[in-house]
Amino acid sequence: MSHSTHSADTAPTRTLALAGPIKVAILVGALAFLLVAPFLLYPIFLMKLLCFALFAAAFNLLLGYTGLLSFGHATFFGGAAYFTAHAVKVWGWPPEFGILLGVAGAAGLGLIMGAIAIRRQGIYFAMITLALSQMFFFFCLQAGFTHGEDGIQSVPRGHLLGVIDLGNSTNLYFTVLGVFLIGMALIWRFVNSPFGMILKSIRENENRAISLGYSVARYKLGAFVMSAALTGLAGGMKALVFQFATLTDVSWQMSGEVILMTLLGGIGTLIGPVFGAGLVVTLQNTLATSNVPVTIITGVVFMVCVLLFRRGLVGEFYASKLGRMLGFN
Repeated sequence: MSHSTHSADTAPTRTLALAGPIKVAILVGALAFLLVAPFLLYPIFLMKLLCFALFAAAFNLLLGYTGLLSFGHATFFGGAAYFTAHAVKVWGWPPEFGILLGVAGAAGLGLIMGAIAIRRQGIYFAMITLALSQMFFFFCLQAGFTHGEDGIQSVPRGHLLGVIDLGNSTNLYFTVLGVFLIGMALIWRFVNSPFGMILKSIRENENRAISLGYSVARYKLGAFVMSAALTGLAGGMKALVFQFATLTDVSWQMSGEVILMTLLGGIGTLIGPVFGAGLVVTLQNTLATSNVPVTIITGVVFMVCVLLFRRGLVGEFYASKLGRMLGFN
């Protein structure tokens, strides 16, 4: 009897001991793939994927970890794209300062929008973010510096730190990869900090968090601004990669797209939105030259995932027996 009890106790311990090295091996393998990817696949496609993966991960910071569904994140993505494109093209700023302006502008917009939206909860919060986002869309349509429906085109990529020529696709790819990894590291640190733990408690039971003495509105606003700033980082990089910023970047469809990416991958998981973004971007690129409507196929994929993978692709894997064995739960 004692022998069987001892075996039962040591099995989870062995599993936990293996989980760490397996996670490290997966991480190293993923990094190795990203380093060799531009020599195997089309760099522009990879850069688009990384930009949208960071966008989805930043959005998930708000939805997955704080429980706030925003329908207005295109404001920060497209707004940062406009700010970066204008600074680099019209003012002649170097790309790194253009991106920083985009991040600061997105954070400022997040502060304004968040301060208004967090006064409400649930669907009312989502509707307020959508309404404010549409207001920003019409501002971008009318504002002089955005050039209306034409957008800001032929944005020069310039030289990073005055040395690295971003006109070279390989140099630009590794710059985008570096920004993506920094963004993901910031999200991981944010989620695993005491601040992140409080956000999770707000998501699980807001009244309980209030009863414990936390200023819930302040924490929600902090998460909103952080999510907006990281979304701006993705938007600024996207403007340099494609060398333009248009109304598409601030449209409500873009907000819907990032929600789709996050739900497909799995909300509340760090890597889920990255997978979701990869799936959607790959579908868009694959079907772009075919006669099959991209939106219909994407909708079918989303419907299948909602019916069969309620937690998202990565969320279901984490909840599976294999995922629990590897320590992902």
